[in-house]
Amino acid sequence: MTNTTNILLVEDDPNLGTLLKEYLNAKGFPTTLCTNGQLGFEAFCKGKFDFLILDVMMPVKDGFTLAKEIRKLNTKVPILFLTAKSMKEDTLEGFNAGGDDYMTKPFSMDELMARMSAILRRINGDKKVLPEIVQIGIYSYDSNRQELKSGDQSQKLTTKENELMKLLAGNINGLVERNFALTAVWGDDSYFNGRSMDVYITKLRKYLNADPNVEIMNIHGKGFRLVVK
Repeated sequence: MTNTTNILLVEDDPNLGTLLKEYLNAKGFPTTLCTNGQLGFEAFCKGKFDFLILDVMMPVKDGFTLAKEIRKLNTKVPILFLTAKSMKEDTLEGFNAGGDDYMTKPFSMDELMARMSAILRRINGDKKVLPEIVQIGIYSYDSNRQELKSGDQSQKLTTKENELMKLLAGNINGLVERNFALTAVWGDDSYFNGRSMDVYITKLRKYLNADPNVEIMNIHGKGFRLVVK
């Protein structure tokens, strides 16, 4: 993240809102604070913001409604929801409203910065075009043909296998966050989808196991890393 990231913070709790604004400003992120959804929408229409932090439960206009209205004007600006609830339905509603991630209160400032960094890395990563052929150790990966090749051996990938492989191949030796992979490929980060993704990761490991210098590492509590030595 850079100090050119302008943040719109919409939070009705005056204590938390002021604390977050002061913290973000101190970290070099110019932050505008609004205390309800309507004021937040008006501020968004008038200003230029690179990142939005929206509380869910707010007077006048809640965070989900605000996000949906903003998405009609701008489909790309990152949105991070703050919620006092942790129910799956609220999480799904947040993603359906156009959110990139959510945090459940209470949270640490370190976690906030980590979430923001992860979202901005994804957004910036979207601008990178994956080469037609990516070399992964002894393998050649063709995302368009959904194929892994090594010599005269070829492995066709299913759509989900290919989508996961594309995320990993586009960030070789870098971290692919677990929640991001789940929402990007499966649509949400539910427990059952998480179990499903683990099965697909196991399949990809099997496809790559002929090269001892290639490994899909599980970074506990964070995600996966495609390591090519």
